[in-house]
Amino acid sequence: MRKILLFLFCVLLYTQGFAQATAYEIKKNISYYPASEKADAYREERCKLDVYYPKNKTNSSAIVWFHGGGLTGGDKEMPKELLEKGFIVIGVGYRLSPKVPVAAIIEDATASVAWTFNNIAKYGGNDKLIFVSGHSAGAYLGMMLTLDKKYLAKYSIDADSIAGLIPFSGQAITHFTVRQERKIRDVQPIIDEYAPLYHVRATAPPMLLLTGDREMEMLGRYEENAYLARMMKLAGNKNTVLHELQGYGHNMVYPGIPLLINEVNRLSKEIKANYKIGL
Repeated sequence: MRKILLFLFCVLLYTQGFAQATAYEIKKNISYYPASEKADAYREERCKLDVYYPKNKTNSSAIVWFHGGGLTGGDKEMPKELLEKGFIVIGVGYRLSPKVPVAAIIEDATASVAWTFNNIAKYGGNDKLIFVSGHSAGAYLGMMLTLDKKYLAKYSIDADSIAGLIPFSGQAITHFTVRQERKIRDVQPIIDEYAPLYHVRATAPPMLLLTGDREMEMLGRYEENAYLARMMKLAGNKNTVLHELQGYGHNMVYPGIPLLINEVNRLSKEIKANYKIGL
């Protein structure tokens, strides 16, 4: 009887300890623009983020997630498959077209990543372990603020310090909403300063480009990413990988999440070893 009681006691202690180690909290509707900046009501409404984080942990990897919706719809979100995996997950809201131009939306996304760099330690994170991801329009925003270094430079942050970029079906050419602003059709491709492809460079952070099946994707999205991957390689970048999710169309977030998790874990392990984080 004593052995049984001792066993049950040990199980209870282990269960309590595990629960404490894996308890999570969420803070909602945090404004990510500096309070000192003047803002209109629309920016105040949209430019907020939610932070989901494990309690009692340090040096957790953070995933900044931008929602999709063509830059004209959607709201901040956190894929449920990313929760309770040991990550800090940050769901970002941003302003939408046509109320603001796409240039302002990219600025919003950039401000949220800058906020993450400046505040992640408060939530048990480490600024060397910040990953940027998102689906469709959200993927495009992450690609733009990572590849065009001028955006984060405004906040004295080097875009190359992003730990990794994992866009889900992001547009690599100039986004179709930018083209709509210019009265250009969806099927008329353009590559200019609003195209991630325009900013290929050898020093960019590791990128895992995820798309749906090339025969099922939206508007040649696979081919855009394939060309981006090729040009990154030709530019001297050795850390860009393209993965096509066979049998899935544009809405390929669910099957792509395990690839995101594996990539974040892999890169986090390398970064922690290189910087002796948590040792």
